[in-house]
Amino acid sequence: MKNRKIILIASFLFFYAQYIYIPFQTSYLTALGATAALIGIVTGAYGGTQFLLRLPVGLLADKIGRHKIFLVSGMAIAGAACGIRVCFPGAQGFLAASLLSGVSSSTWLSFMVMHANCYSPGEQQKAAGKIVFAYNGGILGAFVTGTVLYEKIGMKAICGLGVAAGVIGAALCLMLKEEKKPVSQVTVPELLMVCANRCLIFFSCLALVQQGIQMATTMSFTAQILRGLGASERLLGISSILYMVSAVGTSYAASSGLSEKKSSRFWITGIFAGLAAYCLLVPVCSSIPVILILQLIPGMASGFLFSILTAKAMEEVPGEKKSTAMGFYQAVYAIGMTVFPVITGNVSGSAGLPAAYGLLGAAALCCVLAAAIRPRVQ
Repeated sequence: MKNRKIILIASFLFFYAQYIYIPFQTSYLTALGATAALIGIVTGAYGGTQFLLRLPVGLLADKIGRHKIFLVSGMAIAGAACGIRVCFPGAQGFLAASLLSGVSSSTWLSFMVMHANCYSPGEQQKAAGKIVFAYNGGILGAFVTGTVLYEKIGMKAICGLGVAAGVIGAALCLMLKEEKKPVSQVTVPELLMVCANRCLIFFSCLALVQQGIQMATTMSFTAQILRGLGASERLLGISSILYMVSAVGTSYAASSGLSEKKSSRFWITGIFAGLAAYCLLVPVCSSIPVILILQLIPGMASGFLFSILTAKAMEEVPGEKKSTAMGFYQAVYAIGMTVFPVITGNVSGSAGLPAAYGLLGAAALCCVLAAAIRPRVQ
């Protein structure tokens, strides 16, 4: 029980450090003269590093049978990335920090696996919902802090709070109790065979689209749209807060068993359809209040939908291969976090944001169709 609480608190601090600057990154870099394409690269670099590292981290965790070391190092690196933003507050510094933040987030699989191991096999949906709740709670806390303080203390001081969260979280993770296990006798090729599981692949691809749309829109270019309509920094923060309130609330609902009252197909197709509508409406909407309301849709995707996709992806994975499977799952959706912002930035620069968001909406509709016709989505 103690480990559960420590991991959930650490997860909150982890994503507090990783996201406290996010609502203001696009407008901050734009004010420094960065192009839309460069901002897309800075945003996408965070996912790119994760794509490269998450599967190797998962393999290593399964081989050594330990997760505490990854939690401690992940927290410390998250704080260090914020430290780079403090010391080098230009676009190049933010690019380097995004790469380092990606290294930190590569350890997130150990947070999830160690937390899931605290629950019985029949409670995995509950476990996923609880840690996604803590993850979204950390982001919400970061967004609220940033909204209240950004205009008063500026970007460097905001990132300084991220350094503090990383240090506190690392110290907290040192208190975790973990049973020492012998090195696994399962070979690396045998571990990698889990990556061929069709259920894991399918739900990983759905998560790729969900996370990609989230990173390209709510975490990046929707702020630019709001800025173009005259929104202040405070309104940008409120926009992010509304998104995260929805994410926190719906991830809590997922952990309470609400998702089991309807089929997975119902939730997956319905929420992806909502994401498609969001992508089509936001870039052509001229009303700031309407866009703020629309922010609730990607919040539901980040909370409710992501919890379901995570639990479903792990459904057929044996315990001794769970870290490798989680590494594969997170590496696949990191592709979306990397590629979608870059594509959105490039298409926006040449054809405008409505065209870029239209492509994202089409990707969401493809997920609706895939989930609707796949027999094993129950």
